[in-house]
Amino acid sequence: MTPTRTLATARRVLRQLGHDPRTMALLLLVPVLLLVLLYYVFDADRGRFAFIGSSLLGIFPMVTMFLVTSIATLRERTSGTLERLLTMPLGKGDVIAGYALAFGAFAVVQAGLATGVALWFLDLRIAGSPWLLLLVALLNALLGTALGLFVSAFAASEFQAVQFMPAVIFPQLLLCGLFAPRDTMQPVLEYASNVLPMSYAVDGMTQVLRNAEATGDFWRDVVVVSGVATGVLALGAVTLRRRTP
Repeated sequence: MTPTRTLATARRVLRQLGHDPRTMALLLLVPVLLLVLLYYVFDADRGRFAFIGSSLLGIFPMVTMFLVTSIATLRERTSGTLERLLTMPLGKGDVIAGYALAFGAFAVVQAGLATGVALWFLDLRIAGSPWLLLLVALLNALLGTALGLFVSAFAASEFQAVQFMPAVIFPQLLLCGLFAPRDTMQPVLEYASNVLPMSYAVDGMTQVLRNAEATGDFWRDVVVVSGVATGVLALGAVTLRRRTP
């Protein structure tokens, strides 16, 4: 893996995304619109909005990046683009890292836009620093990108790529503590939630919501989410195939 080839891959992906306004809208506008909708859903309970809204600032980037990355990678493989790229002096690590950089750049804009709207227009009140909130959102977006790259290796069509969302994302969404405290779940479900990265993303957001300073639990959550994202990216490089049969 070389920096020059990785950056070239990232620039190519960014150019392609720039020519797809619907994908741009999905990445940048949909999370903001959903937060605004949630704000008015909890119009009579701003405390509940603060908890769920801060958690969703981490969940939305993961979900949207997972969806877009898995479909985009699969499309490149089925169209033969990936096969042509890998006949050049371009390693799998360059491809994976290039995709991660490209979608990571969009993640910065997406997370920054959603966090800014939530804090300054929707009056989301947090005890900690907005930069810590943004950090967890970015790490979660990179985790979604990594998961999307990984599962795209096991899909043969875009429809199959979408089908991975209920299997990969929805269980984490149900067990992450958003709907009920994790320690009140059945023991088996609590143990399962302890190994799912979204649980640590939501906990990290909650730490920022309730504590003025970064706590030890917050840094634990950051290490877990970033570690899982890095590990899944490595698995994505190993399982990356040139084409879909």
